[in-house]
Amino acid sequence: MKNILFVASEAVPFIKTGGLADVVGSLPKYFNKDKYDVRVIIPKYTCLLSEYLEKMVYKTHFYIDLAWRTQYVGIFELEYEGILFYFIDNEFYFSGSKPYGYIHEDIEKFAFFSKAVLSAIPTIGFKPDIIHCNDWQTGLVPVYLKERFASGEFFQGVKSIMTIHNLKFQGIWDLKKVRDITGLADSYFTPDKLEAYNDANFLKGGIIYADYITTVSSSYAEEIQTSFYGEGLDGLMRSRSNSLFGIVNGLDYTEYNPETDTRIGFNFNQITFRKEKWKNKIALQKELSLDVDKNKFMIGIVSRLTDQKGFDLIAYVMDQICAEDVQLVILGTGDEKYENMFRHYDWKYNNRVSSNIYYSEEMSHKIYASCDAFLMPSLFEPCGLSQLMSLRYGTVPIVRETGGLKDTVEPYNEYENSGTGFSFTNYNAHEMLRIIDYAKNIYYKKKREWNKIIDRGMLTDCSWNLSAKKYEELYEKLLEEI
Repeated sequence: MKNILFVASEAVPFIKTGGLADVVGSLPKYFNKDKYDVRVIIPKYTCLLSEYLEKMVYKTHFYIDLAWRTQYVGIFELEYEGILFYFIDNEFYFSGSKPYGYIHEDIEKFAFFSKAVLSAIPTIGFKPDIIHCNDWQTGLVPVYLKERFASGEFFQGVKSIMTIHNLKFQGIWDLKKVRDITGLADSYFTPDKLEAYNDANFLKGGIIYADYITTVSSSYAEEIQTSFYGEGLDGLMRSRSNSLFGIVNGLDYTEYNPETDTRIGFNFNQITFRKEKWKNKIALQKELSLDVDKNKFMIGIVSRLTDQKGFDLIAYVMDQICAEDVQLVILGTGDEKYENMFRHYDWKYNNRVSSNIYYSEEMSHKIYASCDAFLMPSLFEPCGLSQLMSLRYGTVPIVRETGGLKDTVEPYNEYENSGTGFSFTNYNAHEMLRIIDYAKNIYYKKKREWNKIIDRGMLTDCSWNLSAKKYEELYEKLLEEI
């Protein structure tokens, strides 16, 4: 039996701000339980859902040194869906209405968390073979592991993996202050270690000191070795390319299942979608006060409204997208300029554009289940989950060929009768518009072909099963190395 400990700053169902939580909360359930004992450790934020806070069991507490500070560390545990979750308690760091705040506070918070995790492991009676870290918030775990903990008998042979969910977020702060916060020796703050462009960089530390690095799609693993996608660390990524692996994320198929989903009005599957899916569209049109027409081409968008997600392209050709024969449904929040843009077009084309500038899990499921197509023209996309959800719900994705979008959506080829969606290559508004028009043309004029695209998409296995097997193979490979 191999022991794996996932370390992260968030996990569903306890706390979620993005896709990281979905991965950390879902992936551990899919490992072979005869071979792997997988557990998870996250902070015990005071803003965790209260229903889970009440169920947690206190295990122990102790104190650690964080440079010149002495800090309390409490450990709580809770079993959820067969996985044991541990929670690091310290109200000085983890109180407040949200898990993240100002970067200078978060830097100290997650330096504490990283050291507290390693200090806590011996007290819970679980010696991991591999500590699997996620994003910059856990970047110091591999650093501290090699710096001081590895010399202890308990940590002999313990390996670490660093998973990058989005290279854009690196945990960067003033070098002198980080040195003071972490208590690491001056020798760790050099360009070959934690220093980057005269600042300290948590993620860089994790990348350098972890035994393996993974990203959440194979294309993104290649892209981050280039200057355009490398966010200033492309040289480092190239230097570690022999230890860099891309494994695409999956979906929790119990949570995202159009056949059993209680959030949608009419359930369907890969066989019954022709008879049932359109009923969800009619229900959504009525709910959002759009023209009720089951044949109207409906495009959905569920996203953070930011430049990264390609909304500058959409802004450039918004009038053309909102043609007479199209309905557009938007759900999400983000940059004020895009929020206001969508509000404006909702006002301008009220009967065919619905802008919902908020976030609702229930509404997102309705959009995935109701729309004909799903638009995702990202500038970069490490993995992306929305296109996987749309495939699962028979909504044809229209994406830009980058990162996980390129790896998970097979472009439609009308000559070979293949493909699960539509894609374009260059980050160009008119190229995007052409592929939207092409998809619309197939929808209206070749309905049988359109249904075959849906058919192939719904048959695609986007579950965690395949990804979990690849992680298992990676774990075995790492543990075989001496």
